[in-house]
Amino acid sequence: MSLTARVLVGLAAGFALGLMLAGSNSSAVAALLAIMAPVGTIFINLIRMTVIPLVASMLIASVGSLASSGALGRAGVRAATIALVMLALTTVATVLIATPVLARIRIDQTAALALRGPVVSHSELSIVSPGTPIAPPGTPAIAQWFVDLVAPNVIKAAADGAMLPIIVFAVLFGVALAGVSAERRDAVLRVTQGIADAMQRLVSGILELAPIGVFALAVPLASKLGVSAAGAVVAYIVLVVALTVTAAVVLLYPVGVVAGAMSPRAFVAFCTPAQAVAFASRSSLAALPAMVESAERANLPPVAARFVLPLAASVFRIGAAVAMPVGVLFLARLYGATLSPAQLASVVFTVILSSFAVPGVPGGSIIAMVPVLAAVNLPIDGIGILLAVDTIPDMFRTTANVTGSLTLAAVLRRQI
Repeated sequence: MSLTARVLVGLAAGFALGLMLAGSNSSAVAALLAIMAPVGTIFINLIRMTVIPLVASMLIASVGSLASSGALGRAGVRAATIALVMLALTTVATVLIATPVLARIRIDQTAALALRGPVVSHSELSIVSPGTPIAPPGTPAIAQWFVDLVAPNVIKAAADGAMLPIIVFAVLFGVALAGVSAERRDAVLRVTQGIADAMQRLVSGILELAPIGVFALAVPLASKLGVSAAGAVVAYIVLVVALTVTAAVVLLYPVGVVAGAMSPRAFVAFCTPAQAVAFASRSSLAALPAMVESAERANLPPVAARFVLPLAASVFRIGAAVAMPVGVLFLARLYGATLSPAQLASVVFTVILSSFAVPGVPGGSIIAMVPVLAAVNLPIDGIGILLAVDTIPDMFRTTANVTGSLTLAAVLRRQI
């Protein structure tokens, strides 16, 4: 049985067991969940510990060896253009669909007050996700986003898990390396390529544990399903999931099949392994090793497999283009605020920019929503509500993110 099949079996079995245990107050069930939770966390941590060295070494090796040719520049420009177009289409469509749908939802203000809960401060959010760019008072969110791209201490950025500064440093280092004498450049490239190969080998071994890890992750998740089954929140969850799935089916799969010149069956097989990891782990970066393996099995050019994919997995969040607008519109409805057309346009613009700063961790799109809320003067504490009910939307959102990255790589395979 293939690894993909084993992962899917583990996922299905974990969800089945978790749903059977849902609502049980048995001490035995509590003990079982207490065992499963750390097993799943250890599996995710095993993958996450490889992400920064894997991404940095692959980018340095790829950029350093390709910077002297035009392939890297063409790939970067085309990838950025395609990503921006897909993000813009998804965000605009989401706002146009979600606005009238949410306007029809009746919200009990008593329940709304209970849902709002305590205020989530900027400092608390920064603790939840180190490295997430939170604009301080008086600082324009967009300007702060650009400032945060360049870390004064790249080692601290790596320790904080801030991927964007690491990527900027790795790309600049690779470009600078291309200008070094061939003898010295080759020596550095051999080391970085060796690190990248070793990390991929390590990840391949870790992925053999994926069926167990996915099972352990799925059991506690499924056991908590339905905890927040209040009318308005359920409508929000259904809307986010439906729009996320629609974006994948209507946009990503057709683009991957047509522009990537792959048969529907081949494209599904290309995406499935990474999608399974993403769905269970709720982390795009945790699925990166599986994405790279799929790209290499599909014989994608090195630029697509080793440059575009790590970059896309780190910053391209098509799922955020759905989650952020719906989250903002839902909170506006919850707080009784009506957004003007100009504010809706501001939401679209800010979402596109903020989506590039979403951390690859569970709930990352919700945490990165702060600049979007600030742009339309909505309370930041609303994020606590969305985080509390984000488990199911985040599973679908992360799967869409991974599918978007693979779609981008598939499209570029014909253009590099």
